[in-house]
Amino acid sequence: MRHNNGREKRRCERILQKLRELYPDAECALHYKNPFELLVATILSAQSTDKAVNQITPALFQKYPTPAAMAEAALAELEESVRSSGFFHNKAKNLKACAAVIVNDHHGEVPRTMDKLIKLPGVGRKTANVVLGNAFNINAGVVVDTHIQRLSQRLGFSHEQTPDKIERDLMAMVPQEEWTAFSHRMIQHGRQVCSARQPKCNECLLAPDCPFVVAPSGARML
Repeated sequence: MRHNNGREKRRCERILQKLRELYPDAECALHYKNPFELLVATILSAQSTDKAVNQITPALFQKYPTPAAMAEAALAELEESVRSSGFFHNKAKNLKACAAVIVNDHHGEVPRTMDKLIKLPGVGRKTANVVLGNAFNINAGVVVDTHIQRLSQRLGFSHEQTPDKIERDLMAMVPQEEWTAFSHRMIQHGRQVCSARQPKCNECLLAPDCPFVVAPSGARML
């Protein structure tokens, strides 16, 4: 979506500023102590919740504290450790393979570039953006999860349907130095206010500039 129209650009800028004011301290909800832990937690968070992942990872990281330890893990034991995150067969396989590549190709260190990260098993742009932005303070892109995809469409930031295309629209609209912080603000707003089924439009401070506003009766207001 292009934001060349002056009125549209000003509308988007007002929303960005309000998000900055509403969530000045928004941060990653996953618990981690180093880049490898964040990478593992983010892979586990697919089709799961951050809360569920945070319940799994303390014991997981105690058992497999390094890429080398996870690469050498017995697959059945690793599956059992991540079972409650859902899709545990595939996640355990990817975690073990990902850890092995980190050990064998990257000297045991999580790579710091998008190109290298997305070559790791189980890692796509979303996971890479989370790791780069939060573990390394590198704004390489904008995380597009289900919350951000929903809010981007409701707020009129993008009319695209795929994460990659939505991300391109957001990267063109949001200053690069804010890409990671913007992601956290959008996710927090999606969780607290603009939920999928029952958005609290009557409480939302973005409502004056939002094309998608639902009245208490359930009717669209704008």
